[in-house]
Amino acid sequence: MGQRLLRLALLFAGNAIGLIIAALVLSDVSLDLVSFIIAVVIFTIAVAIVRPLIGKVTRENAPALEGAGALVTTFIALVITDLVSDGLAISGIGTWILATVIVWLGTMIAGWALPAFFLDEETSAKKK
Repeated sequence: MGQRLLRLALLFAGNAIGLIIAALVLSDVSLDLVSFIIAVVIFTIAVAIVRPLIGKVTRENAPALEGAGALVTTFIALVITDLVSDGLAISGIGTWILATVIVWLGTMIAGWALPAFFLDEETSAKKK
């Protein structure tokens, strides 16, 4: 149970890092500090719900696009978070596209790097 909570915390931290990077790089992405934690929770829940659905659809219908599923998942999670939360605001089509790529990339790098620092080698090896 402790490892599961740690993995959830790392996922949460990775998503937070991705959103912060997008807000720092793109002027049309804003994060409200007061609502930021709620926005990250909503984003993380949205990713957890949408990821398996997108993965299943791409595996069944377009296996060549399976890698793009993560970008679609990130975009959908950003839309949901923007609609439901006051903690994230994105404006402009170009900004939506760039924010999707930046959040996806930041989350992916954090998802790779954070476990290396916080999980022991045995646990990391089991994940693979």
